Amino acid sequence: MMRSMFAGVSASRAHQAWMDVIGNNIANVNTTAFKNGRVTFEEVLVQTLRGGSAPVQGGRGGINPMQVGLGISVNSIDIDHTQGNTQPTEVPSDLAIDGAGFFILSDGETTCFTRNGSFRISPDGSLVSTEGYRVQGRQANPDTGVIDRTRPIGDIKILLGQVMEVSPTKNVSLRGNLDSLTIENETVSAPFHIYDSLGQIHLMTISFTKTGTDNEWNWELTEEGIDDPIGTGEITFTQSGKCNTPETAISFTPTGGAEEQTFSIDFSWITQFSESSMVSLSSQDGFQAGTLEIFNIDASGIITGIYSNGQQKVLGQIELATFSNPPGLLRLGGGLYQVSPNSGVMNSGEPGVHGKGKIISGALEMSNVDLAKQFTDMIISQRGFQANSRVITTADEMLQDLLTLKR
Repeated sequence: MMRSMFAGVSASRAHQAWMDVIGNNIANVNTTAFKNGRVTFEEVLVQTLRGGSAPVQGGRGGINPMQVGLGISVNSIDIDHTQGNTQPTEVPSDLAIDGAGFFILSDGETTCFTRNGSFRISPDGSLVSTEGYRVQGRQANPDTGVIDRTRPIGDIKILLGQVMEVSPTKNVSLRGNLDSLTIENETVSAPFHIYDSLGQIHLMTISFTKTGTDNEWNWELTEEGIDDPIGTGEITFTQSGKCNTPETAISFTPTGGAEEQTFSIDFSWITQFSESSMVSLSSQDGFQAGTLEIFNIDASGIITGIYSNGQQKVLGQIELATFSNPPGLLRLGGGLYQVSPNSGVMNSGEPGVHGKGKIISGALEMSNVDLAKQFTDMIISQRGFQANSRVITTADEMLQDLLTLKR
């Protein structure tokens, strides 16, 4: 009878633990990126009343062992790492992971991991979690925007208000057509602009004048408001209408204190066919100074800054971590996890590569708690607790009857 009472007590404790896990799951039904827990039970070591015996040849058959169980205990409390639904927030620093992986966070001493992508920009420009941990990734070269993947990961910084320096024009490309039937001395003009070393705009006009020779044109480059030409030359075309003079270098001394610069004009996209003449600017690579106003993060974690001058530049890339056994991670609270001996080592890398999930910007991952299942488990846990409570009370009544036999 004492064994049955102890079995009922152990089962009651186990079902209380199960109810604790259920209560925590339901409490976090709206917690960002929360992963629900699951309880499993195991039988406690049994007491052997009689051992088993093998059959005797030509005699009696075998006898099974006789054992009495001593109750149950909690075998494990596992974390269910299945993905929760995605909730749009339209906040660019809010990130969700579509697939496997964790964001890598650090405070300089401790490295931890999370699926909660509710991030913000700190005063020093660092991308941080709500607990103040810094998001880890790779910073791009501030001049070239190139990410060096040979360097270790570190803090990601997005310096809103950062100034992008002026880039004077170095290359100009023109496109269009010069009519092959144009008569001698007829002129076709094309306006375009360039930037100097101070970011000032200079309005230019290039004029093409047909010479008396077939497939040959003279050109003259002038700046608005200045009479003297900046440069002159000629371009020729093949008998199939393609340009023979692909590129010409121009030396230019701007007004207003800017330094002397040299830029190239690309004529290779100009043709000479029997069509109406029209030449225009195709592209030029200069721009004025600008400040970083907004940013966006793509599915591969690339952070692109958008500046007030219309330019874009890669600022860095967020990396994700995966583990061979995610349920083996140690839960720290606040949606944070830490490596444990059974989780495996961290495998960091680019999102969307080698089994890692993709990043969704402007969204957060919701809890994966299924309320219907939790309520069902709650009923089962309650019934289990009630049944084992009845075992305890029944065993107590039997003991009471035993004690009254003396009377």
